[in-house]
Amino acid sequence: MPEVKMSQPDLLADYAIIVPIAVAWGDMDAYQHVNNVVYLRWFETARIAYFLATQVVIEAGMPQGVGPILATATCRFRAPVTFPDDVRVGIRVSTVDRDRFTMEYAVASERLGRLAATGDGIVVSVDYATGKKAPLPEAWRQGILRVEGEMPPSSKSVG
Repeated sequence: MPEVKMSQPDLLADYAIIVPIAVAWGDMDAYQHVNNVVYLRWFETARIAYFLATQVVIEAGMPQGVGPILATATCRFRAPVTFPDDVRVGIRVSTVDRDRFTMEYAVASERLGRLAATGDGIVVSVDYATGKKAPLPEAWRQGILRVEGEMPPSSKSVG
């Protein structure tokens, strides 16, 4: 059975924020597809857009007080992206815990009409003065609620 191509809005309908990114010629590697490290940069671009929308990060510069630190990042490559193309990176928060939250990413290729990659990352709240984990600020929780439309569940309450 042939693969069904979906429009990008359908592919990313469940994501709170969608960031458009043009694929650059220099994103490709010797194997003539976008290099794996570029996907992580795309995830980072979407993560920062999410942080700004939720006010987890308010301004650029050296963070002070309590701030976000990326603790883990994963990526599953589903289809090779090549130049020229435009991708859209969807991002959402899937779980929120006392001192961390999990973000999910999806990269949709306009040319391919399908998901090219999916991934996730755990973001931990850290007190920069002590270098130790800190409870998520209430402002972050409210920002996530505002962007997501509802508070994602705690991973600790699942199962």
